[in-house]
This record gives sequence, C-alpha cells and structure tokens, in this order.
Amino acid sequence: MTTKKELLSAQIQHIDIKQHNVVSLVDAMASMAFTSRDTARAASIYDMMLRDTECGVILCLAGSMVSSGMQKLFVDLIRNNMVDAIVSTGANIVDQDFFEALGYRHYIASDAYKYGEHDGMLREMKIDRIYDTFIDEDELRVCDDVMAQITDSLETRPYSSREFIREMGAYLVKNGRTPAQGNNDSVILAAYEKGVPIFCPAFSDCSAGFGFVAHQHARQGKPMVSIDTAKDFYELTKLKLENPTTGLLMVGGGVPKNFAQDIVVAAEILLGDDAEVSMHKYAIQITVADSRDGALSGSTLKEASSWGKVDTLYEQMVYSEATLALPLIAGYAYHKNAYAERTSKAWNEVLDRAAVAV
Repeated sequence: MTTKKELLSAQIQHIDIKQHNVVSLVDAMASMAFTSRDTARAASIYDMMLRDTECGVILCLAGSMVSSGMQKLFVDLIRNNMVDAIVSTGANIVDQDFFEALGYRHYIASDAYKYGEHDGMLREMKIDRIYDTFIDEDELRVCDDVMAQITDSLETRPYSSREFIREMGAYLVKNGRTPAQGNNDSVILAAYEKGVPIFCPAFSDCSAGFGFVAHQHARQGKPMVSIDTAKDFYELTKLKLENPTTGLLMVGGGVPKNFAQDIVVAAEILLGDDAEVSMHKYAIQITVADSRDGALSGSTLKEASSWGKVDTLYEQMVYSEATLALPLIAGYAYHKNAYAERTSKAWNEVLDRAAVAV
C-alpha cells in the first residue's frame, strides 16, 4: 500500500517567467487563429496597460492558482510593479500562499488519483486533493491555527480583508518567514513589502474563516475581530476615485471578477448621478467557463460594457486554462520590459492616509 510520505514526495514547482523569454513565441501566435491569436492580443493589451503609467492594474484571482505552480509568477508581478492591487478568493491567499509561506508545500498527484477513485483512502490518510494536487491536511490545520493566533492578537474591531491580510504579512516578517531568512517568497509578503493591497471579498471562505470561527466562539459576548465586506468594497472604490484610469487582469471569474468590475458603478454612486466615471480602460479575462449558462465566470467583457463597467476598445477574452495562458501573457509583458517606467503606487498607504483623514 502506498504511504502518505510517498504520496507527498513530488513538490509542485512554481514557474519562473524570468527564465523563459516567450516574446517571439507570442508574437508568432498573433498570426495564428483561435485561442492562440486571442492570447497574443491579450498579451499586447497587458503590455499596453503597463506602459500606460497612469493606469492602476488590478489582478483578479479565482480558482486554485497558487497551488498549481503560479505563486512565483504573481510574486514577480508584484515586485516589478506590474500589479497595483489584487482581488482574490481566500483559498489562493490563505490556504495556498500563506500556507506555503509557513513552510509547507503542495504536491503532485499522479493520474491514478486525480479522478476521485481513491478519495476515501486519501481522507483516511488526511490528504486533501485539488484535482491533480495534494495538500497535507495536518499542515493545513496548522495554517488554520495560525490564522486564529493572528486574529486573537488584533485589536477587537471590524477589519477590511485588506487590513487583515496586511497583518498576515507583518506576521511573516515578525516570525522570520522571508527569503532573507531562508524561506520562500510569497504573494502576501511581496504585497506587504510593496504596499500592494490584497482584497478577499469572501474572506471567510477559506482557512481564515476557521480562524474567525474559533476566535468568535471563544469570545462570545465580548468584543471581537470581524471582517467588514462593505469596507472592502468601499476601499477598492476609493482607489478607483483616486486613480481613474484602471485595467483588469482577471484569472477566472466569480466574486473577484464582479467585485473589481463593480467599483466603476460604486464610484458613480458616490459622486452622484451626473458624474462621469471612467470604465476600466483595459480588461483581460482568462477563463474556461461558458457564457451560455448565464454564469458570471463566463460572462464576457462586452457584456460588462453594457453595465458601464468595462470599455471595449482594449478588452480580450481568452478561453484557456490559466496555467497555459497566463505565463505567456505575463511573460510577454515582462520580457518586453513593459513595466520599466512604472513605479509602485503603494495603494495600501493611500488607503491608510484616507482612513486617517476621515
């Protein structure tokens, strides 16, 4: 019988876009057809988005992107000023990125396991499966416990997810989880150091939620830490007001996609009916979802334009699995040095100053 140690032996390796110059490949794809041409156009739009130094770039993440080997790609985007804010599912940020920042890893599941025939055995071994990836459940419980520790350490008040995730970055620094201290880099750490805000609009839907449950259960009838999702929305909307020209790089759909698109409408509401708020000037969405069932993940960017959210001049849908398309799109912009003239917008500081002013 295969042991747990044997199953958790081959680590997922995070792709390094710096090591693979894909410019000539993507340029060649521009003269092909179907998804190749769409991917090449998306890469050119991302390149254009970055060269527009007035543009605030918002990265939206749904699905299991960090566990699939994309963590380093996101870190490189942050550290090279190719992303100004992130809107994500909690799983990517907590269960996957913070989990790895604590020293744990995701593992490759062989073909024999990725279709579910052995999930009962995996449950007995305390191995969790994300399609063709394994996680050690015992290690994930440690992540849950650390989230509870961070929650318990904070002043008891409502927080935006951005404020809480910044505290997670501070925890990594305080507890020696940085590359300078011999550990891997992480999305949370890079964002903390670069002043890039991370929003998780459904923050309780991950290990953070277990931490909040434990904290609030222990403090029944007493002041407690909570997450204010309206504050999340308000903070991201304030960034749109502060920086009218914006672009979206969206991986998947769901809550992160809608949350980031809706800030255009929210800004109009705050400014009044006669206000003219710029739609997102640039938008790219990578998805495998189908628009015909009405699901948000597959709704097109042109559809978003009908709601006044996304301009249609520089938008591109890419119907592809993200681990194929995103390294090409991001790698193209990186090796074209599209970010060369960009500086950090330090939006965390902008939001903190706004809070003090209020």
